[in-house]
Amino acid sequence: MSGAYWMSRTLLSAAELGVFAALASGPLQIDELRERLGLHQRAARDFLDALVALGLLDRNNDRYHNTAETDLYLDPDKPSYLGGMLEFHSTVMYSPWASLTEALRTGKNQAGHKNEEEMFGNVYADPGQLSALVTAMTAYSAGSATALAHTFPWDGYQTFCDLGTAQGMVPVQLALRHPHLSGIGFDLPAVGPIFEKFIADHELSSRVTFAGGDFFKDPLPPAQVYVLGHVLHDWGMDAKRALLQRVYDALPGGGGVIVYEMLIDVRTKMGWHVRWPLYLVVGGGLAIGVASLSYGLIELPFLKLKRKFQ
Repeated sequence: MSGAYWMSRTLLSAAELGVFAALASGPLQIDELRERLGLHQRAARDFLDALVALGLLDRNNDRYHNTAETDLYLDPDKPSYLGGMLEFHSTVMYSPWASLTEALRTGKNQAGHKNEEEMFGNVYADPGQLSALVTAMTAYSAGSATALAHTFPWDGYQTFCDLGTAQGMVPVQLALRHPHLSGIGFDLPAVGPIFEKFIADHELSSRVTFAGGDFFKDPLPPAQVYVLGHVLHDWGMDAKRALLQRVYDALPGGGGVIVYEMLIDVRTKMGWHVRWPLYLVVGGGLAIGVASLSYGLIELPFLKLKRKFQ
């Protein structure tokens, strides 16, 4: 395990450099690919051959091409693209993780911000980091968005609002699946142009719109259903309670709230459940355990929690 970061860093650098996008249209000779990526001659062949050894590229003679998997998931022009998460980890999260030891000793995040508000302010003020974040959230939310569109009883509702919408994957999936729905994506104003382009690319601008604001301070757009996806983990327990109270206060009669999150179950030793709390120690936020969620939110009088394990 001590050298596992060699492999992950090779993958992240390939995504950041645009290796898989460069090969999306077909194989390239090494010199042409090196020039297109801006690689130094000394490093190019060893780097590309390392990607071959990792199963991320194939090579025939001196021509490199994507594998079937990287062609499907790391071509930015495909709807199945998941590379946004790789770009986010490469440009935003990799450096703070190098200071995990310091975070464990001090309890302080290593991403250079004092609190969650400053973290989002810094990210949203940097166009590169903002783009990486919202495309990462699109990849991260794709499965959940599809599941919500297929499993929630949307026939009984006409409107929804996705809080912390990022690029807009949830509104897109809901609107594509249910033509009777209209919705709003709510996020900080800097996200607006990115969201609107994503919606327009899916030809949904007539039914899905953007509203800019701070969901802790500004009035929430009216809707019958509010969605909070991968939002609560970014905040401490007091902020979690405050946000859910604000959403509840905005609900009309018969309305609903959908929350989906990565919950930590201490009974499992799966890798994600081990890494996710440490990710938040390094980057800021508060991981949500099943038990802490139950006890931490029990004070909200309108909330009834049922624990069900699968």
